[in-house]
Amino acid sequence: MKRFLKNYTSDVPVSQTIFKIEQVLIKCGVSGITKEYGPSAEVTAIRFHIPVNEREITVRLPADADKAQDALWLDYANGDKLTPDGKSLQWSSQKKKRRADFADQANRTAWKIIQDWVEVQMSMIQMKQADTVEVFLPYIWDGKSTVYSRLKDSGYRALLPEKVEV
Repeated sequence: MKRFLKNYTSDVPVSQTIFKIEQVLIKCGVSGITKEYGPSAEVTAIRFHIPVNEREITVRLPADADKAQDALWLDYANGDKLTPDGKSLQWSSQKKKRRADFADQANRTAWKIIQDWVEVQMSMIQMKQADTVEVFLPYIWDGKSTVYSRLKDSGYRALLPEKVEV
């Protein structure tokens, strides 16, 4: 089955996409936008502050280019048998690309999807379909981790009832 990968052919430079994300966030009243950089000087996350009940919460939106690269690679190699490390056991003679060939595209695609997501979420907030905390809750950042990562690290215990009554 072919997967659905939005923006997988985007040729918009990452810097332009991040600029557009920042413009949407600024129009919607956020403050203190910060970029985080990885070892190769690429932007790996955007952090910003949103006013909520006379406080400001920090939101951290990461773009994981490595995982995006894995997804693009697996989509491309679909139908071929791959080992867990992504190497092919059988390889179509028509397929010329390797995983490394998807690095730049993965970064562009990951950020373009974040741009789309931010635009939709901000529209949801403005259309009163959701509130700010509801939308950004998994990405609320305390300086060390997000709400989602803490929940995941706990084995999702806060989501599950202690006892299930039948």
